[in-house]
Amino acid sequence: MSRTPDATAVAGVGVVSLAVNLPGPLAVARLASMGASATKVEPPSGDPLQAVAPSWYEELAAGQEVVTLDLKSPAGRSALETRLAVADVLLTAMRPSALTRLGLVDSVERHGLVLVEVVGYDGERSDEAGHDLTYQAVQGTLMPPTMPLVPFVDVLGAERAVTATLAGLRRRTSRKTAVRERVVLDDVAFHASAAVRHGLTRPGDVLGGGLPTYSIYATADGHVAVGAIEPHFARRLADAVGRTREELIARFGTESSAHWESLGRSLDIPLVAVQDPRAAVPDPPVPFHNLG
Repeated sequence: MSRTPDATAVAGVGVVSLAVNLPGPLAVARLASMGASATKVEPPSGDPLQAVAPSWYEELAAGQEVVTLDLKSPAGRSALETRLAVADVLLTAMRPSALTRLGLVDSVERHGLVLVEVVGYDGERSDEAGHDLTYQAVQGTLMPPTMPLVPFVDVLGAERAVTATLAGLRRRTSRKTAVRERVVLDDVAFHASAAVRHGLTRPGDVLGGGLPTYSIYATADGHVAVGAIEPHFARRLADAVGRTREELIARFGTESSAHWESLGRSLDIPLVAVQDPRAAVPDPPVPFHNLG
């Protein structure tokens, strides 16, 4: 299967984004990879992501028009209005009160746009601040004091924003009016934590180290991840390496990670070397716009 998405899926759709950090830029990058024409509007202070992860910022903004506008000034607001007049979608990641204060709700109605709001909370808490770390903390997907390696609420929130955009465009076509879609990150975190809530991935659970055939083992030079859950995979693992956790620990420690990964590939067992996040990435990452 190709890793390149269909670059014509939303061809001709104009997206204006006021979102900085994540997940807004992630969502817009995905839409751009699907053929949308995207304009990223940044405040005079810029996008904080550019300061902390410039390479990721460049990756996500590739192929987009990036403009700086002060939406608190009449000139900046007018310039934005000009862009909204020829757009189809407005994507935001601000508190609802700020959206109203800037008059953007009225602009959406005036131009018949699809408004995709990425917010932290809904209802009475809609103006509360939050970030990926705090959403995860509440839903029990953190193991203190370790920090998460992936901001998965932001990443999943971005995918939901893409889905909301596509759904909004469809509704807009049938209704011929402005459409408002809201992505709530606290809700995203709740659904993402289902595996924890249902006793699947906590320490000692079936996918939390409870199964010797679904675990991480030290090798002679690193670690391997074994995902031999299905009986046929488990049998192959037992025959080639070991059956019990003790046997697996002892055997994996005798050879390199590359050796075991090669064996897993030859015997069709889900068994791969663990890439240490502290080590240098051996190959350049695939640009976001080439991911499918």
